[in-house]
Amino acid sequence: MSTQIKVTHTFNAPRELVFKAFTESDHLKNWWGPKGWTFEVLKSDFLPGGVFHYSQKPADGNVMWVKFVYSEMITPEKIVYSSFFSDEEGNTVRAPFHANWPVETLNTITFSEAEGKTNLTMIVAPVSPTEEELKTFEDSKEMAKEGYSGTYYQLDEYLTKIKTV
Repeated sequence: MSTQIKVTHTFNAPRELVFKAFTESDHLKNWWGPKGWTFEVLKSDFLPGGVFHYSQKPADGNVMWVKFVYSEMITPEKIVYSSFFSDEEGNTVRAPFHANWPVETLNTITFSEAEGKTNLTMIVAPVSPTEEELKTFEDSKEMAKEGYSGTYYQLDEYLTKIKTV
């Protein structure tokens, strides 16, 4: 049985707009990441084989680099990408918050629309984890779910400000 984190969220916005919020840097920089952190995009190619490489930094801490490598992009239905912590050059590094966090996670986001609202389902699963990484992932599931949910609440706020595709 595979271990995964599943997060669902409903946005009061059309699917095309929510999808764009996930696939355009000008949107992402306004809501992605922990609340109150600065966010900078180094590279953004939102297509299969493309890379999204960014940094995020808390007010009182060190910068963290993250890299997504997209394997599937079906507008406006689905996004699949591998996520890695990285350095500024894009080389994979261990997660700064825990030495045994999985080196790679596979993230699948699906978007469906009903009555003008968008239902999002996100599944995050470690890729080829060691026993220690699997234990860390399992122990961190609730914290990670809360983090994703908080980010989606920020997107809710952002969507109320833009409202157009």
